[in-house]
Order: sequence, then C-alpha cells, then structure tokens
Amino acid sequence: MRIFSTLVFPRRQQQQIFNLRQFQTTTILRKPISIAPIQIPMDAEQSLRQSLSEKSSSVEAQGNAVRALKASRAAKPEIDAAIEQLNKLKLEKSAVEKELQSIISSSGNGSLNREAFRKAVVNTLERRLFYIPSFKIYSGVAGLFDYGPPGCAIKSNVLSFWRQHFILEENMLEVDCPCVTPEVVLKASGHVDKFTDLMVKDEKTGTCYRADHLLKDYCTDKLEKDLTISAENAAELKDVLAVMEDFSPEQLGAKIKEYGITAPDTKNPLSDPYPFNLMFQTSIGPSGLIPGYMRPETAQGIFVNFKDLYYYNGKKLPFAAAQIGQAFRNEISPRQGLLRVREFTLAEIEHFVDPENKSHPKFSDVAKLEFLMFPREEQMSGQSAKKLCLGEAVSKGTVNNETLGYFIGRVYLFLTRLGIDKERLRFRQHLANEMAHYAADCWDAEIESSYGWIECVGIADRSAYDLRAHSDKSGVPLVAEEKFAEPKEVEKLVITPVKKELGLAFKGNQKNVVESLEAMNEEEAMEMKASLESKGEVEFYVCTLNKTVSIKKNMVSISKEKKKEHQRVFTPSVIEPSFGIGRIIYCLYEHCFSTRPSKAGDEQLNLFRFPPLVAPIKCTVFPLVQNQQFEEAAKVISKELASVGISHKIDITGTSIGKRYARTDELGVPFAITVDSDASVTIRERDSKDQVRVSLKEAASVVSSVSEGKMTWQDVWASFPHHSSAAADE
Repeated sequence: MRIFSTLVFPRRQQQQIFNLRQFQTTTILRKPISIAPIQIPMDAEQSLRQSLSEKSSSVEAQGNAVRALKASRAAKPEIDAAIEQLNKLKLEKSAVEKELQSIISSSGNGSLNREAFRKAVVNTLERRLFYIPSFKIYSGVAGLFDYGPPGCAIKSNVLSFWRQHFILEENMLEVDCPCVTPEVVLKASGHVDKFTDLMVKDEKTGTCYRADHLLKDYCTDKLEKDLTISAENAAELKDVLAVMEDFSPEQLGAKIKEYGITAPDTKNPLSDPYPFNLMFQTSIGPSGLIPGYMRPETAQGIFVNFKDLYYYNGKKLPFAAAQIGQAFRNEISPRQGLLRVREFTLAEIEHFVDPENKSHPKFSDVAKLEFLMFPREEQMSGQSAKKLCLGEAVSKGTVNNETLGYFIGRVYLFLTRLGIDKERLRFRQHLANEMAHYAADCWDAEIESSYGWIECVGIADRSAYDLRAHSDKSGVPLVAEEKFAEPKEVEKLVITPVKKELGLAFKGNQKNVVESLEAMNEEEAMEMKASLESKGEVEFYVCTLNKTVSIKKNMVSISKEKKKEHQRVFTPSVIEPSFGIGRIIYCLYEHCFSTRPSKAGDEQLNLFRFPPLVAPIKCTVFPLVQNQQFEEAAKVISKELASVGISHKIDITGTSIGKRYARTDELGVPFAITVDSDASVTIRERDSKDQVRVSLKEAASVVSSVSEGKMTWQDVWASFPHHSSAAADE
C-alpha cells in the first residue's frame, strides 16, 4: 500500500500530465518498436477541432440556404451554384475529419492493431495451456487464473532466476511469512484505513464498477471516437484524465453525473462513489474474535521481523531481506488478463540502510549501464524517455542515491536477461502527486505491451516510514545501532516518568501511560514541558488505551541533557524493489511472441522466442521415423538430459518432423534433437532453424551447456558440422 499526497495542478500542468500519461504502441511484430511516449500535437488537434466546428456550421448554414432557395423556387442556376458550394464545404469538412481522425488514431496508438495482436497471443497461450481462467467448467471467476504446465514451468524459471540474481548474488536473507495477517499489523501499515478504490453500483442490479475506470473509459472514448466535440470540451476531458487520480469521491461522483455515465451493461443509473477496501477479510480461529486479512503485499512480514533479522545478521547494516509469495487484492472489476488479478505472486526486497549513508559498495558494477529513463522534469515538460547513463543520473541527483540507483540497474539486468526487449523497457520517476509523503524517491520499471506501458516493478526509497509505523503501534523499537570509535557528546532529550505518581493516578494502566510518555518525539515532549510549566496540567492521548488522560507536572520530568554516547540508535531507511511476477511474465509472452510463414507459405505459424533461461521446456527429442533403434537412442538421450537437469520432452509419434517442430516452436522450446542414425543426431535451434550434427554421446552435454549459458548457439554453430535443413521443416 502506498499513501499518496494530494496536490492541485494548474490547467497547463494538468495537460502536461495528461500528455506524459499517454503511450505509443504500433503494430507489435518481431522487431522492436519505438517506445517514446506519444506527445499529442495539442495545437494541431485544437485547431482542427475548431476548424471542424466551423466547417460543420458552414455546411449546416449552406444546407439551410439550399433548402430556402428550393422553397422559394429560385432559378435553377442559382440553386445549382448553392448545391455546388454545399458539396465543396462537405468535402472540406470531410478532409478536416480525416486529418483529425489521423491525429486521434496516432495518439490512440492503433488500438485495432494492438487488440488483434493481443488476441493472437492470448488465444495461443490459452490453447497451449500456458494459463486459463480458473474454475472454467463453472464459468470462471473474474481475476482468477490457473497456470498450466508450460506456464508453471516459465513461472518457476523466472522465480529461480530471481532468487539467483538477487537473493544469492546479493547475499539476501529470505523469509516466508503467512498469507493470513492479523488486523493490527495492517492497521499499523495503513492498509485497513487507506487501501481502497472508489466504487459505484448499478442501482438496480447491484453490479459493482470501479468509478475511475468508468470515467476514464468515457473520456477516452469521447476523445478517440467523437469528432464533433469542440476543442474546449476536448481540453476539459484531457484535464479530467490528467488529474482524476486525485479526485475525492465527491468530485468523481460529480463528473460521473455531469457526463451522464451509466452502468455499461444495463445503462441503469449509478450510485455515488464510495471507498471499497481491496483486502479480503477473514477471522483467525474458531471464535472469530481475531480479525485478519489475506495479505495485500508480502512486505509487512519482513518489516515486523526486522528486529530478529537484524540480530541474525550480526547487528550489521546494510542488509536486505526478500520474500516470494502470494498476495491478494479484491479488485472491483478485474480486467486486462494477468495484469490485474485478485491473487498474484509478488517478489519483494526490503533493503535496510543507514539514512545518513545510502552509498552502495557495488554501485560501480552498474554505473555505466545506459537505458531508457523518464525523469520527472522530462515528463512535466512533455519530453520523451531517453537513454541516460545510470552513474550520471545518480551523480546529478536525478536518482536520489546510490543504493536506489544500484537496484534500478540490477532490475534492468534482470528483466533484459529474462527476454524483455530493452527498447520497450523504461524507468519512470514518480511525479509529485504520485509520491507518498514519506518517500525520498520512487521509480517504476514499465514494460510496453499491447495494453500500453505497464508498471511491473516498483523501486522506492520509503525512508523509515514502515519501521516507525510498526514501532509506534507495537511498542517494540525497530532500530539499529552504530558503535562509535570514540564517545561523542550530544544533547539528548530525557523523559523520566514518575512511576509512583502515575501508579496512584492510573493504577493498572500505569504501564501504558509510561510507554506512551517515553515514546514521545522531541517536539511533542517540549510542547508538553512548556504546557506543564505554564498550566501545571496537560491532556495527553495514550494510543494503547485509545483515550486521552490528564498528565500533571509531578508525573513526568522532561529535560535536555548533554551526554557522552558510545553509540547512535536510529531507525533504518528502506529501499524496496517490488516485482509483480505475473505482469512480468505476461509482458514476456508478448515480447517473445511472433509468427513466420510455413514452408509452403500457406499459413502463419506461431512461435515464442523465449531465451533458454526461461523456456518451459529446454529441448525436445525426436526419432526421425518410427524405428526401434532410433527410439532406443532417443530414450538414452532423454535419460542423459534428465541426469543433468534439463527439462525436455520426447516425441515418438509418427507425425512428420516439420509438424513436430512447429508444435514445439509454439511452446517456445529452443532446441530439438532429431535422432536419424545410431551414431549421430542433429540439434536444431528454434529461431534460426539452423542445425548442427553431433555424436550421440555429445548431444545432451551440448544442449545442457547452451541452455545454462555456458555456450552460445554461435559457439555451437562454429564447433560442429552444419546439417542441411532443407527438408526438415516440411
């Protein structure tokens, strides 16, 4: 959960925000596409809308003139001249409409092409059982999906590489915490009160909709499909799109009423928007007295275990803890397939660091990386994402600190090694109105898909907010220590509760009052001191009692004293990279999907170009024909592949070898071993369809080496005899 501050932007900045939130997507094929965000030519669009309005008025006026001439039985040449002028004006209006539609279509990013591409990808994924809607035989439930065998294998490979890339290479501490979380934990984190979306209901059927989605869909459809709206109305709709994330329920409801938005399915009127908490509520234990929730993120389990993890790590900072697990969000109206679901896998890292020293010893490893970055200033000025050197971005202060920059670099390496197209990956800095009030800096790794730019990883410097929140609520100090080589003289706040007087006044509640007094920060304590000295008594709220009590001057002593300290006690800051695994996997599917013509050229064949690292099956083994000798050789190779941990599939059906290749290409299998003799075999590479011939004994080790990255296909191609593939893919 992220708590956002609310800002009000002037109209010019609203339009800038709208511009930067647009995305540019063309027909997605094998080749990388431009990822610069679309900059809507506002002056041109406004001018064309104004011109269209004027042309429409002229056409209407000329039409009225023609009708008047006919009614007055004017001379035929006069009527013909008026009709000619009317047709001329209609042609001019049509030309303006086409030009305006062209601009709108380009800023709308070729939605038909995107949808056709998405449909081809999703049809293939569901047909080959990468994933399917859950509970399909019972008509399914929106926002829930089952991963089939290839989908499970890809997810497992992605998570395995995540563990290697982050947990093992960065020496992180992995934890595994329960999905069911007591309410008190999520109350402290802010989720119980603020983890909400605004919802409206169909007043007759009770069907629920997410209010901002309805408003967004209305504005977008109007802008893309209605050429008759004026330039002023178009500008207003764009203003609404720019700032509606900051709308209050009242503002959102007012816009829905103003635009006459109704329930999409029934056209019935809608209720006023109201907040809906996205957490699944439950109770813990048979009595039902302990309220709880299914966790909406995995991070809280790490925060509440900070003290034990800190001691486990030898009381040394910095250190990072990581967790992979399921999270649950009761989305109001899930859509966009795997991108917005109700149960999903998160992989989260909480890197704890001294707030006074956010340097990173390994930053130089990533400092020279260059990739697309979209800083806040460029977004507000309407520019595009551009390639920046990470080291320069940190040194110039664009990225707040080295540790945050280091994780941005590591996330870039992780995603590109998985197979994400680096030309369709950008790191976008949060705008001021997106930033939580406590955050120092936040960046999102956004991947371009047919749905536009999708936030797949969030990398945030969350300062000390989370640990302080849990310290305040639990009463357990979640702090770290820095030992000084020499004692330092510092001025310290000293709060000394007089327990005897507090005991007489509060009896059994004495401990709660003492703890609350001792937990005061310096500002609160000095205000209390001043009030006690001037009035002799002050009202004081005790959070653990949930009530206000009266504190008298004789109950507490507050002063500042100079002391020599041997250590510094502080609350660590947290750098948090949070990965939406399902979103990453879906974007990977789109980036790796392509088609190519069959050998006969009469159909297009689908294939997924997964890198061997994540491919669901690394290799297939085919006897060329149904022959016992070849089949026995295939079983030997299969056994050797299994012994070195290479996932594979053996196919001894009588189907033609070309059809078997096509079937496995559609699953994204990178290599195929074809047994066509008892001494040697061919190995085919999926993308190039090139083949080499190797001995029977070498086949498994070659595939193992190239699958694990010890060799490249170019190395294999250079090391073994080439095999003609002229007849192979028939």
